[in-house]
Amino acid sequence: MIAPEKLSRRQSALPFWISYLLVPLVWFAATEGGCWLLAVPLSTWWAFAALDQATGENLENADPETGEEALGWYILLTKLWVPVQFITLYGLIWYATRADHLSTGERIALFFGVGVITGTIGINYSHELMHQKDRFERWLGDILLAMVLYSHFRSEHLLVHHRYVGTPRDPVTARYNEGFHRFYPRVLVQCLRSAFRAEREMLARKDRRWTDPANPFWRYWALQGVMLTLAGLIGGWAGLGLFLVQAGTAIWQLEVVNYVEHYGLTRKHLGEGKYEHVKPRHSWNSAKRASNWLLINLQRHSDHHYKPDRRFPLLQNHTEADAPQLPYGYPVMTVAAMIPPLWRRVMNPRVRAWRRQYYPEISDWKPYNKALNPAPR
Repeated sequence: MIAPEKLSRRQSALPFWISYLLVPLVWFAATEGGCWLLAVPLSTWWAFAALDQATGENLENADPETGEEALGWYILLTKLWVPVQFITLYGLIWYATRADHLSTGERIALFFGVGVITGTIGINYSHELMHQKDRFERWLGDILLAMVLYSHFRSEHLLVHHRYVGTPRDPVTARYNEGFHRFYPRVLVQCLRSAFRAEREMLARKDRRWTDPANPFWRYWALQGVMLTLAGLIGGWAGLGLFLVQAGTAIWQLEVVNYVEHYGLTRKHLGEGKYEHVKPRHSWNSAKRASNWLLINLQRHSDHHYKPDRRFPLLQNHTEADAPQLPYGYPVMTVAAMIPPLWRRVMNPRVRAWRRQYYPEISDWKPYNKALNPAPR
């Protein structure tokens, strides 16, 4: 165990700032056009897959009791990203809609790359921010989500996903044998519905209607409206279209990661609609060093669900004894998810091995094998 006073020396914050290198990269791609427009997608998928192979795994764990006074650079990392992403997104809308050297197809390709950044980094950082007690940090998370038109993710994630992960009431838990291309349209609809329903039920317990100003959906819609209006004012209809390209790409990036994180994993049903408590075994874990730098330890997802209030530098790595392990980091696994036969070949045997290891007493898995879950009530 690393002592708190040694955290900054033994687990430096600097590698986690690697995501900021994507900003000059996307601007360079915008000025050059052509094949350079592939730089961002290739760097996040191919380059970090290669870096994972080169850097191996990080199995060390920081002391989870480390105080926040030792985490200043880690906390600043996520906060500072908000203005950086805002300036990058809207600056590129202004630039691309006026750049004569970019064709329409090149502009779309550029904002696909922007969406890779706002999805891979922006939504991930918003995820870290929304889990904090500090109201300012939660507001920063809302701003990031508004930039990709997915503000309801906060309500869905905190009120539905963490509570019902690994059960039929969680839309985001991908079912065994459910391919991504079936999973994706399902979650787009069900997550929005379940998020709104969760907020409405919270208000109802206080004898308030969903139209009450306390409903965060009013804030979500207002922030998203501001982001859309800015895109239109800066770049006209073309700017609005490019904004939608990046938002759609970012949402897809989020949901393909959601697909990977819990595929085929279920909590044991205890009867009468009750399930066992969430444990590290209910999320796939990866200790790949480089992709955890890029994703601020998101791949230590087993510990995140086990202890959701831990900041990312304090997330613990769990071994095979406690949590199922992905064969590769997210850069490789998300690409594999786009090819369902390959995904099933790689992951289905691992799900079956997970069942034998953790639940040898369950002989009938048919109720857990359903590809599509009922809509959450």
